[in-house]
Amino acid sequence: MYARSDMPISFPGLFGDWEFNPSPVAIDIGNGIYWYGIIIALGLILAVLFCSWRAKDYGLKEDNVYDLIVWEIPLCIIGARLYYVIFYLDLYRNPDGSFNWGKMVAIWDGGLAIYGAVIVGFFVLLAYCKKKKLSFGAFADLGVMGLLIGQAVGRWGNFMNREAFGSETTLPWRMRLWTSATEYIEVHPTFFYESLWNVIGLLLIVFLVSRARTFDGENTCFYFIWYGIGRAWIEGLRTDSLYLFDWTLFDKPIRVSQVLSLALALAGFVVLIIGKRRHPHGKEALFVTKQAALAATAAAAAGATPEGSAVPESEMAADALHEGELVQNEEVSPTAEEKNSESEEQAASPEDKE
Repeated sequence: MYARSDMPISFPGLFGDWEFNPSPVAIDIGNGIYWYGIIIALGLILAVLFCSWRAKDYGLKEDNVYDLIVWEIPLCIIGARLYYVIFYLDLYRNPDGSFNWGKMVAIWDGGLAIYGAVIVGFFVLLAYCKKKKLSFGAFADLGVMGLLIGQAVGRWGNFMNREAFGSETTLPWRMRLWTSATEYIEVHPTFFYESLWNVIGLLLIVFLVSRARTFDGENTCFYFIWYGIGRAWIEGLRTDSLYLFDWTLFDKPIRVSQVLSLALALAGFVVLIIGKRRHPHGKEALFVTKQAALAATAAAAAGATPEGSAVPESEMAADALHEGELVQNEEVSPTAEEKNSESEEQAASPEDKE
């Protein structure tokens, strides 16, 4: 089921006859700059700013966030596009059955899937943490909060496009969309359901889950449980789901996002139970705790130097060796005054020479 993007949006059960008719295109140049892209970019900016602000709470630096995002942005876009194309492969075939590669890369015509971005994003994060010797679990715990921000904001891009809506309903908050110039449908505003679900998940992580963390990866487990359950429910209401090829279960097509959501929620729950059993109390196992201990040790060592400045061990050893050589030379070599005194004594006592 598709709605026309040039027709108004309204919520008759809440606002009566009031209508909103935004164009999906914000700036009409080239292929157009769409509100969807602008809103996604806004969500990304807010996510990066939030993660850079909270980085220190996870033993990380702002630069770690900025370095990572340079790699994440292009690769996650590719991942989101690949995921969509794979499960809508028939849309990208020519009449003779061959693939239309040009159409596959035309992301400006629409077709991105959030799970593709999430999957690729986690692999990119794993590679980055391995190279920089950082804790994957700690960085993931930070990243999922940014992910929830991006998803919560980004869903409003679907609103501007009149997409990602649900089945028809008579609920008071139903959304009215037009399928033609004379016909309309009243549907679940599933874009809003998911946006609100993500905001609630973010608040739970920030104010509850993160404060009770006992192991790195705990926020991440909660994210997959929370988002997985919510997405599985909301996906069941949508009319534009990606399906698992032509496979069926109980004579019904299998929605890819529902299966993946439930699988990730189950995996998150299992890992959470294992992590809590291994680290039931305290924060000793957290990366931020270990980094704080290393910083305290370094600060204590630096406190022994003048004005608290840290001096490398190699420089201290070299200075000590240099001072020792000076002392030794002073003890062995007579001073100029001693030399003059000896000369005067020898001149005054000629009998000593005899």
